[in-house]
Amino acid sequence: MSQASLDVIRGVAQAAANSFDGALDDKGEPIKIGLKREEGHPVLDSRTVDGFKVRVHGNKLLVIYQSDIKLKDVHKGNFESEMEITMGNIVKHLKKQYRNATGKALTLTSEGDVEVLVQSTSKVRVFAIANKAYKIGGLGDIDDVVIPSKDRIEGKFKSFISQGGWGKAPQNKNQKGGSKNNQKDG
Repeated sequence: MSQASLDVIRGVAQAAANSFDGALDDKGEPIKIGLKREEGHPVLDSRTVDGFKVRVHGNKLLVIYQSDIKLKDVHKGNFESEMEITMGNIVKHLKKQYRNATGKALTLTSEGDVEVLVQSTSKVRVFAIANKAYKIGGLGDIDDVVIPSKDRIEGKFKSFISQGGWGKAPQNKNQKGGSKNNQKDG
């Protein structure tokens, strides 16, 4: 891994670390990501529990968003498009925080649609987990993890295996009874 790739990964990690609930910008204002927890008054209103995390997997960035949602919001019909919009807001925020942390631009290319897992927690609420993969620009020397690895057995190890590996079996390998026959009565 080159130093440039390591700097990109560290910058993404710093951008995600600056995005916790209650984080403030340079002016002392709360950071707006575009999540549901930012709506309403923090003390007086019932706040939605939601958040995101990121994971680097080879040359891809996996963005995972999780939220506590009312069941009626899932059945409205535009739930998946809302999750796409939320993922877009998160990526936009990560790019902005990356630029603030490193002074460089972050290139993220979408790799497919958002995948959403909805689990029931009660008759009214559900827990939703949305995943989306993005290809990270600037990680040219890092291989895609999905590509199968090449068979790279060294020549000395191949000759070791072809000559019988650890050697031949001992002469008493087929001995019957083992140590029970060698014991004396008494």
